[in-house]
Amino acid sequence: MLTRIREDIAAALERDPAARTRLNVLLNYAGLHALWAHRFAHWLWRHRMRLLARMYSQQTRRLTGVEIHPAAVIGRRVFIDHAMGVVIGETAVVGDDVTMYHGVTLGGKSLEQVKRHPTIESGVVIGAGAQVLGAITVGARSTIGANAVVVHDVPPDSIAVGVPARTSPRGDAHP
Repeated sequence: MLTRIREDIAAALERDPAARTRLNVLLNYAGLHALWAHRFAHWLWRHRMRLLARMYSQQTRRLTGVEIHPAAVIGRRVFIDHAMGVVIGETAVVGDDVTMYHGVTLGGKSLEQVKRHPTIESGVVIGAGAQVLGAITVGARSTIGANAVVVHDVPPDSIAVGVPARTSPRGDAHP
């Protein structure tokens, strides 16, 4: 557990130029606090204490402004910068080394109890206000532009911008 906390703090220091000290990140970064709380809620969920997991996740939402369903699967060294308004749905999967900014939604498009939220592969950056909707996959090392609405798969090493989002290979795009 301490190794994961150290990794998370190091990720914040690496990806946020405003992060100056480990202590500042430890005490003041709501995105990290939400992720740490999610790990406990996810543990409760996996151990069939689902009501308690949901209650704990809702309390965390009130404190941090970040709503992560306890069933969502979140990788290592994920960094949620500014945090406020981020929503990660029940069947979402987030890979390692993902960066999200405020107002991001990883949401569903279906009311059926199936995989209905996105899979975000490792190394993805999701800009402020972006909406990634449905059981789609955002490929590794891709970038989702601010306020984009993504409703189709994004290939690895791509940039997706616009409403609805259009994708282009990273080398050909001008963000």
